[in-house]
This record gives sequence, structure tokens and C-alpha cells, in this order.
Amino acid sequence: MIRKILIANRGEIAVRIVRACAELGITSVAVYTEADRHSLHVKKADEAYCIGPESVAGYLNVHRIVNLAVATGCDALHPGYGFLSEDPRLAEACARRGIRFVGPPASVIRALGDKVAARETMRRAGIPVIPGSPGSLRDVDQALAVAAEVGYPVMLKATSGGGGRGIRRCTGPGELRRAFERVASEAAKAFGRADVYLEKCIERPRHIEVQVLADRFGNCIHLYERDCSIQRRHQKLIEIAPSPQLDEPRRAALGALAVKAARAAGYVNAGTVEFLMDEAGRFHFMEMNTRLQVEHPVTEEITGIDIVREQIRIASDLPLRHRQEDVWVHGCAMEFRINAEDPKNGFLPSFGRITRYFAPGGPGVRTDAAIYTGYELPPHYDSLCAKLTVWAPTWEELLERGQRALRDMGVHGIRTTIPYYQEILRCPDFRAGRFHTGFIEEHPELLDYPVRRSPRELAAAIAAALAAHQGL
Repeated sequence: MIRKILIANRGEIAVRIVRACAELGITSVAVYTEADRHSLHVKKADEAYCIGPESVAGYLNVHRIVNLAVATGCDALHPGYGFLSEDPRLAEACARRGIRFVGPPASVIRALGDKVAARETMRRAGIPVIPGSPGSLRDVDQALAVAAEVGYPVMLKATSGGGGRGIRRCTGPGELRRAFERVASEAAKAFGRADVYLEKCIERPRHIEVQVLADRFGNCIHLYERDCSIQRRHQKLIEIAPSPQLDEPRRAALGALAVKAARAAGYVNAGTVEFLMDEAGRFHFMEMNTRLQVEHPVTEEITGIDIVREQIRIASDLPLRHRQEDVWVHGCAMEFRINAEDPKNGFLPSFGRITRYFAPGGPGVRTDAAIYTGYELPPHYDSLCAKLTVWAPTWEELLERGQRALRDMGVHGIRTTIPYYQEILRCPDFRAGRFHTGFIEEHPELLDYPVRRSPRELAAAIAAALAAHQGL
């Protein structure tokens, strides 16, 4: 069994991995840049080491991180999500230095990181894929030719894309021409490659993904699906497991497709196969994420399986502890990404000092967070500051528990997406399970919620009003 793990990440996912290590009796090693010196993962880990002043670049330095793992006596490295988690160079560097990488082999990460190659692998395995270009596009003229063949609207995507970046929807030739160079430029900046490909745009799709686990002994199972259709600009906001939009036959068929896809890719460790479901109920492979997902807690809540623990066991060359017939869905769960953003102001980031923080509790409520009262939320990273996950026996009870937990949660000093999620839970279409990836755009009225000011903000407003009155 692994004895000591370096966690090559930050924030709530680093805290999550630290907790898994503590339960397994494994020593945890955190890394941090100067901007993260006071972060919670630094306080929680058994050991913590600074990796430089560069707030973001420090977490992207493969050699510095792997050298630190060796120097501190780590026999494994967990990449979390984001940063280097899907960079095959990190897995390769670990292999060269005798460090176990808690994830799939570098060859698998590289093969599935190329979206065009991944589509071709799935097509050969008989997995339905979205019609589109046979490979990366040479130029805009080829893009126009493929679009004319598959029909508009189309999606222009970065070949090495991920995280919702490098994607544009195009409704006609003029829009495609304008978007081509922009997407290529975004791809080069974000992923180091300007390659793009094109897919037919599925109208009003459901974004449904399946969690899989695979070991080195040929065993592969799925842990059922998550519905990630509530998203804004391809960024997920709310995730639900299992999907309220699937019946049991479709659920079984989707799980079997995901296992088939993982086997076709030669997958090992935890991964996620992402699909789009069209209005006719047909599934289309989109991509496979070769890392732990942000939304893994909802799967843990409905199956009772600790996915991070299973990742570490698999990386220790142990076989899966679960057979497919032993995995059942118990109730339903929903995760809210608590982002430091102001929805009423175009979702503008809202970084700063957390003046007060109250985590909700009670039955079926889980919080994964990296914030605390007095913490200064740095502006250098993404806006996710906590994840609130609720579980209940039924969908109706889940909706009510979600409302209660959101009311109980207090994050003061910054703006967050909490009140926006409360409005979503009140929406009749959402409550009836009638939603797709365009739900947010179709319901702009959900942004018309009242602003509730904190006591500090009210005091400042009253003081400003009194000063203005005295100046008259």
C-alpha cells in the first residue's frame, strides 16, 4: 500500500485528498505557492512545502513538483483536477522517478486528451459519436465543407480542450469563419495546440456523464451517471445523480456503454465518460476525462463508494473491491458549486476576505470547502470556493433539503452563487426535471432575486447615507 502521497493541487480538492489519506493512514504532503500560504489544504496536510512565488505557474511546474515528491520520500502523487491532472508529462515524470501516479498511464491520458483520437477510438469500438470532422481541421475552408455536410448549427472545439474552454457554437458560414481563428487562438493559449475540430451541434441536449473505475487486472465497473446539464457557457453549476431524466433501461444501457468505452481505451483508475443525450433519448460520446471530477461527491453519496480511496487502492496495484452487481443507487444527490461570483452582475468574480463562514449541516448534507472565517480568497485561481452536496431518498425531498441547506450556508464578505441556486430550485421546469444544457439561457428571470445585504454592508450603506445627508 502507498505510504506517502504528494498532492499536486490546491483548494477543496487538496483538502478532500488529505482527508482520504488520513483515513488510510497515509502521510499527506501539500504544496503551495506564496498566494496560498494561508490556504486550508496547507493547514490540514501532514507536511507542506512552498513551490515558489508564481501563483499559478508553480502548480504547473512538472519537474519541481516531482523532484519535491522524491525529496520528501513520497511514493505516490495525486494530481486532483485541473492544473497538471490531465497532462501526460506529469505521469511520465512520476514513472521515471519511481513515483506512483494516482491516475491512468501517461499513454492513456495522451490518447484521450486528443479529442479527435478519442472519438476515433470510440467509433471503432462501436460507441456512438457525434457526426463531425474526421480529424483536426486544416483550415477554415475544410471547416466550412464539413459544416455543410453535417448541417448547421455546429460546434467548433479545441482538439486538446477541456473545462469548457475553446468551444464556439456557429449557426452559419459567416459565424464559422469569424470563430475559427478565435477558437484556434484560445486553444493555443490554453492547451498549447491550435488544433480544432468540428461537430454537429445537438439541439437542447442533456449532458450526462458516467463514473467508471478500472484496475490493472481487467476489472471495470461503472458507478452510474451524473446529470450535468445545468451549466453556463459550458461551465457546470449543479450536478445531479442519478439523472432524473433517465428511466432504468436507458440507465443500464448508458452504464454498459461507459464500461465499453473505458475498456476500449485501456483505462485504469477512476475516469468519467461524458455523453450528450438528444431529445430522442440517443446517447453520443463526447469525451473521457482522465481524472477525478469536481462533481464526484454526488456519486459517492448515492453509491457509498469513496472514489478517492479507490483511486489510491488502484494505484497501489490492488484489485477493485466491488463487482458491478454489488453497486446500487441509493436515493439521489445534488451538488452545488459555490462560486465566488455575482450572478446579478454578469457572474463577475467576487474575490476578497471571507468575513464569516457557516457550513450547513444536518441529515444528508456534505460540504467540501477550502475557505474559513478570515480567509482571503485570492484572485489568481478559479472562483470555486466550496461545494455543497445534499442527499435524500427521493427527488422531491432532495429539492427541499437543497433549499434548506442553501439557506443554512453562510459565506459573507463576498458575493456567491448561493441565492441564484435557490431560485433555480424554485423553478417549475427544474423541479419537474425538464432541463437541458440551455436551461440557464432560457430562464433569465431567475436572476431577478432580491439582494440580501450582510450586516456589514448595511452598516456601510447607512454610514454613507448619513455622510451624504450631513454634507447637504
